[in-house]
Order: sequence, then C-alpha cells, then structure tokens
Amino acid sequence: MKSSVNIRKTITEICRIIIGVTFIFSGLMKAIDPIGGALKMEDYFGAFSLSALKPLAVFISINLSSVEFMMGLCILAAVYRRITTFCILVFMSFMTLLTFYLAIFNPVHDCGCFGDALIITNWQTFYKNVFVLLPASVMIFINNRLMYPIYSSKVQWFITLFAYFFPTVFACYNVYHEPIKDFRPYKISNNIPQLMSFPADAPQDVYEYIYEKNGEKKSFTPETAPANDSTWTFAEAKLVKSGYVPPVTTFELYDKEGNNIAEEILSDEKGVFLLVSPKLEKANDKSIDEINNIYDYAVENQLKFYCLTSSDEQNIRSWINSTGAEYPFLMADDVTLKTMIRSNPGLVLLKSGTVLNKFHYNDLPSDGDINNLLSDNYNPSTEVRRKEKNAWILVILCFTLPLLLVWGYDKLRTKNKII
Repeated sequence: MKSSVNIRKTITEICRIIIGVTFIFSGLMKAIDPIGGALKMEDYFGAFSLSALKPLAVFISINLSSVEFMMGLCILAAVYRRITTFCILVFMSFMTLLTFYLAIFNPVHDCGCFGDALIITNWQTFYKNVFVLLPASVMIFINNRLMYPIYSSKVQWFITLFAYFFPTVFACYNVYHEPIKDFRPYKISNNIPQLMSFPADAPQDVYEYIYEKNGEKKSFTPETAPANDSTWTFAEAKLVKSGYVPPVTTFELYDKEGNNIAEEILSDEKGVFLLVSPKLEKANDKSIDEINNIYDYAVENQLKFYCLTSSDEQNIRSWINSTGAEYPFLMADDVTLKTMIRSNPGLVLLKSGTVLNKFHYNDLPSDGDINNLLSDNYNPSTEVRRKEKNAWILVILCFTLPLLLVWGYDKLRTKNKII
C-alpha cells in the first residue's frame, strides 16, 4: 500500500514538473513578444469570424501569457493545489479540442503556443497535448493532495499575484520597447541576403508525377516519368516532400515607379535607414521630431533613408502633411514589415544587408549612437549578446529575489510560530 502511494506520488511530481515548466516556458515566450502574440490572435479571430475582437488582441495576448505563467508557477510551488490543478485541466481540455480542430482544418498554420521561439505544426501540437500534457493534467488533478507545497497557506496569495503581475509587467515592457530576445529572421546581426540564399546541399522539393494511359493513372518519379512517350498523358504533379525553405523567402521594396530596389538597399555599404510602418494610419506620431532629426542626419552624412509601408497613397500623403516628412516612401508587404520590427513606426539600420540595430519609437538613437553603429569597429553580434545577457540577468533577479525573500520570511515565520 505504501509502495503504491509512493509510486503515485513520484508520477504526480513528474507530471507537476512537466506541466509547470511547459506552462512557464509558454507564458514567458509569449510575454517576450506580446505584439507577435497579438498578430497570432488576429489570425485566430479572422479564422473564427471574431473580427470584432481584433482591437483587444494585445490585451488578450498579454493576459494569456500571464495566466499561463501563473498556472505554471503555482503548480510548481503547489499553490492552491486543488483550484490550480482544476484550472490547468480545464485549460488543457479546451486547448486539446482546439488544436484537434486546427490540425484537421488548418485555419491557422501554427498555434503559436511558444511564440516564435519554437514553431511546431498543428498536428505536433495536438499530439503534445493529447499524449503528454492532458494526461499529466489529469494525473495532478486526481492526486493534487500528494504534491508537496513549497509555501504555507499564509503567503500563497502573494505567490499567485506575483505569478500573474510579473509576466504582465514584463510583457508590457516588450510592447513599449523591442522584445529583449528576438526570434525572428530580421534580428540584429542577421544578414538578409544570406537568409534568402539556398545552401548548395539544401534538400529540394520532391514531386511525384501522375500520368494517364487508357483511363489508368500511374505515379512516376522525375527519373522514370514517360515524358517522351506519347501514349502517356501528363495529369498532375504532387508535392511529396518539401525541400529547404529559407528564413526569408521574399524581400521586395518598390518605389513610386514600381521598381524593386531591394537589392540596391541590401548592397549599400555605407548604411541605410529604414523607417518601418506597416500602416501609417495606425502609426504612433510621438517621436516625429526624433525621426525627422535622424533623416536630417542621414542627408548630412549622405546616407539613404526610406520609409517602408503598405499604406495607400492617400494615407502616405496624410502622413507627409501631418509630420512634414521629406523622406521617400517604398511599398512593401504588410507581413514582412510586421516581422521586421514590432514597433509602428520603428527604425531599422542596415549596412551591406546586415541588420546593425532596430529601434522602437520610444528608443530612437542619438547622432552619437548612430556614429558608433556605423563605425568599422562595431560588431552587432557582440553587442546584441551583451544586451540580451544584461537583460536576462535583470529579469531573473526580479523574478527570483521576491520569491526567495517570501520563502525565507515564510520559513522563519513558521519556525518562530512552532517555537
């Protein structure tokens, strides 16, 4: 009997760790890029005819990341064990049904469970849920009393609130600044032409060719296809296996004459400023003076400066009238622009096709900063690693210190009470 309880307890603790780590990781990845999460929410709203909810996409994205993070931390700490395990079971039941629907009908190509940090297919997401997370959720719900609580009941309210508000504040920071970690192809130090290229040994698409003869259809490989046999009639080609897909499939920038000048911009060795605004009519205009000053800097130093947008001519004209913009405008794909930077508008600095830096409209650079970025000694890879390291150290300290202090206080208080 005791052995059976120990086995159940061990399995429950393993399930508790799996669920807790998964939920914390999922919530954290969403909190790193809440704007990306909001774009995914908009995809869902469009797929399920809920377009009226699009204005709430950012709010829902932030709250979803916070709720997932909270449930993950609460289950790891065994805080409010019964209600936490019940909420996780309900959440996973809903998500399993949703991902099953997504896997069958594919209205959204990937669920966005882990943001851009880990992209998996809808079927992979469903298998993950139905074979791992849902059974683990059932296990911890049934045996929630076997989980050892790290904190006493007196401070569990604080852990719950902290577990919700910490990722909320973190996500809000990443809304009003560029995300502290960039998982997208246009991240700092990446070279766009290289991301568009195909390696020499890259796997190619594999097709099978269907030919028809006397009412009978037969499949052939490219080598065995009877292309020169007139008795066979070509019917169709089917993609059997997809080959290598570069991180950046298209990068096209069109001037007012309709010329694609992307190659010219990507080959510029002096430096090019790209003011990115997917929709000018929705752009924040609080930093117009700083943007115009950077344009003046570009003119003085004979550097190119463009505004990339997908807005129509009327909205471009309205932007020029309201901001006094003198820089030229280039038309680009809306999705590409939203992928490049999470700020509207945002500033991207390129040199020989390499992303030297990206700036939210709240963090635009000074002339001195630009001089440093364009110097031959500047290494974007080293700089971005340094910034990410410092940011993560600060995040980890802000997360762990309050939890450790409360744990120490809780233990000391309990000990004194026993004495």
